[in-house]
Amino acid sequence: MKLQHYLGGLEGLGPVSTETRVFVEPWETRIFGIHTAMMALSAQLPLPQTPSVFHTIWTWADLRKGAESLNPFDYFKYRYYEKWLGGISGYFIDQGYITEDELDALTEEYYADPRKPLPRAGDPAIDDRVTKYLVEGDSPARDVVATPEFSVGDVVTIANVPSVEHTRLPGFLRCKTGVIETVYPGAYTYLCDTGADGIGAAMAVYCVRFNPNDLWPGNAEPNFSLYADLYARYVSPADVSESIKAA
Repeated sequence: MKLQHYLGGLEGLGPVSTETRVFVEPWETRIFGIHTAMMALSAQLPLPQTPSVFHTIWTWADLRKGAESLNPFDYFKYRYYEKWLGGISGYFIDQGYITEDELDALTEEYYADPRKPLPRAGDPAIDDRVTKYLVEGDSPARDVVATPEFSVGDVVTIANVPSVEHTRLPGFLRCKTGVIETVYPGAYTYLCDTGADGIGAAMAVYCVRFNPNDLWPGNAEPNFSLYADLYARYVSPADVSESIKAA
């Protein structure tokens, strides 16, 4: 379990940022734009056909895996879009678009002359594809119907799945017991064929309610509940004793 997946209840991690702006620095918009273009060129949707040197598949899961492959202490040190930059850069190196030495050399060039002009492409066809992608989205699960196994009020136990690359399951919920609060309509997935922890085909998603005293015994404030949206892959029936305790 990676540290960044297991933050609940940990103390002494430093001040919490309350920044509400989506983009704080101008360069962050460029990182978001690069990611969006990569998603649009990868999307398996009826989008305008465009010639591009980008020929591989990039997903949200790839972005998160790349960011979370950082050393955990670096992960907490860097800003949000710095982690995006690390994940994207690592992907381009791994896929052979650029070597690490080439990237380092270009970085040094721009450190030495920050006013050096950036490369320009300007293919209107790619611009049209990216715009259409932003308007239509990329969910392959929009027309999929999932049959939920659980109903509102059911007591469930949370699985302890592997998380070698990326997971959507917070570590502090693993093996804990909660109650189904909401069964969301539709089906949801990672936007890729298979996830590192077994998320593949689109599936149901539940909102599960937890008693914080069960999560952090003796170290939780009274009179509130914790809610988590969880894939069906992470949810299993609770045994009889846990169901009685939750009731």
